[in-house]
Amino acid sequence: MPIHQLPDTLVNQIAAGEVVERPASVVKELVENALDAGATRVDIELEEGGVRLIRIRDDGTGIPADELPLAVSRHATSKIASIEDLEQVGTLGFRGEALPSIASVSRFALSARSRGAPHGARLEVDGGRVGEVAPHPHPEGTTVEVRDLFFNVPARRKFLRAERTELGHIEEWLRSLALARPGVELRISHNGRLGRHYKPLRQGEEQLRRVAEALGEDFTRQCLEVSHAAAGLGLRGWVGLPTAARSSADQQYFYVNGRAVRDRTVAHAVRQAYADVLFHGRHPAFVLFLECDPRLVDVNVHPAKHEVRFREQRLVHEFIYRTLHEALASTRAGQLGASPGQEAPGLASAGVAGGVQGARPGWVPQQSGLGLPVREAMAAYASLYQASAAAAPPLAPGASGEAANEAGAAGDDAPPPLGYALAQLHGVYVLAQNAQGLVLVDMHAAHERITYERLKAALDGEGIRSQPLLVPVSLAVSEREADAAEQHAEALAEYGFEIRRAGPQALSIRAVPTLLADLDPRALALDVIADLREHGSSRRLEQARNELLSTLACHTSVRANRRLTVPEMNALLRDMEATERSGQCNHGRPTWVQLGMAELDRLFLRGR
Repeated sequence: MPIHQLPDTLVNQIAAGEVVERPASVVKELVENALDAGATRVDIELEEGGVRLIRIRDDGTGIPADELPLAVSRHATSKIASIEDLEQVGTLGFRGEALPSIASVSRFALSARSRGAPHGARLEVDGGRVGEVAPHPHPEGTTVEVRDLFFNVPARRKFLRAERTELGHIEEWLRSLALARPGVELRISHNGRLGRHYKPLRQGEEQLRRVAEALGEDFTRQCLEVSHAAAGLGLRGWVGLPTAARSSADQQYFYVNGRAVRDRTVAHAVRQAYADVLFHGRHPAFVLFLECDPRLVDVNVHPAKHEVRFREQRLVHEFIYRTLHEALASTRAGQLGASPGQEAPGLASAGVAGGVQGARPGWVPQQSGLGLPVREAMAAYASLYQASAAAAPPLAPGASGEAANEAGAAGDDAPPPLGYALAQLHGVYVLAQNAQGLVLVDMHAAHERITYERLKAALDGEGIRSQPLLVPVSLAVSEREADAAEQHAEALAEYGFEIRRAGPQALSIRAVPTLLADLDPRALALDVIADLREHGSSRRLEQARNELLSTLACHTSVRANRRLTVPEMNALLRDMEATERSGQCNHGRPTWVQLGMAELDRLFLRGR
């Protein structure tokens, strides 16, 4: 076939294949256009999951009648005019391909009235064939109608899912948009019935209300607010506590300058920040907004604008990791307990047959369902608990545990967050009383975290020491890996490695970190080099070191069936209150549970 020019209709349909994947893609493009036009209210009407009809109305600036034909032509936009504009895009859309692409695969109508215009106008496009502009009554703003999506591309229509599935994709994207634009009113109706209605929040109003609407009250009860700025970057939002982790990554929302994106650098940084506190197989929940200079991020790397590319990728990765890592490290056991008179977070009516009417649902961190059984068939080993108990400052100097409990009950002093120990249950759990009610502590899991954090702090003070190898280890690698090792030689030296290039595809390992000398240096070195090449930094050594320290902490912590005195139990509670991340053990299991008085009353049907 000779080289020839493709007709415009076919060109638009090819572009539609990149931009218009399903009805949710159409809704995304049209609503983003409405927001770029300054809309404060957007109405979305759908029929049959958006396949039969998508109608988007907004109260934005509208489109002049003489510009309607230009709006449905390719590469026509009001958002950029030069390469400088493209390098610092501040709008959600900018390519000028959405309307012509959508119009080429649907029966399309565009109605609008610009600010100050005496009347509106309407333009219809049927499968790419553009009609004439005609006067049309319309309020200020724009209305776009998309009927019979993919009617002229039956192969694409066959790939659409069931009506409920397509509607679910649209609702999920609108939920993401509502989180980013709390000041915009969004109304969604389907088949003539009103669905979700996101009311606008006034400037300065509590944004957490919108997060609760989108993600549910359980998330807002178990989240930390994050707000930090440095090096020209700003990160704000909310991250879920480890107890709010989920079995899938379905509540992870990340925005760059207001644009919802998926990015491997961000995902990796978040995963590393949660590495020490999440139970295996669980995923954190978060809503995070990154603000940066638009010139430092390229939004023109994906046809549907789902991905971005950062100019300073290593800086962004380190900034997100450090911010979240410090936020999670600042948590302490008991810190987030309910205030007096409020319900304690995260417990349902487990233990009562059939449940109790009115009990709040929520994830119950049941110790019995986790990996460590009550009676562990492991060899006995020495405990370091006596040393940690002796080092902990007593809550009430000179007072016994019973005296401290009486003082707290009498109200002489405000009780500490985890309260005072009452007893020990089956040599496994510590029972304590605080201002909210009953506290249950898994003593092995709690002491494991305390020991682990102390070992990490002690080792961090010494820095990474390097141990030369008597016989250098040869490592066969690809040329790219050899180039990366040579380029990042200084960074590798900081991690305790001395690696020299021995050929185009060969490396020689001459020194390794002392603590990890018993591990396979080849695999560890390759992992570190891969991280340096991908993210500009690596925490493989830190992770490997932490695994060793975690094992050591587990084997040197107080064991099940070890009888503790009341002062020892109180010392454990005080250590938990002073230790970072003490709400979870090294493996991500919860270390404590709060049962509030309201929940205890419901269990026993008091007040009924």
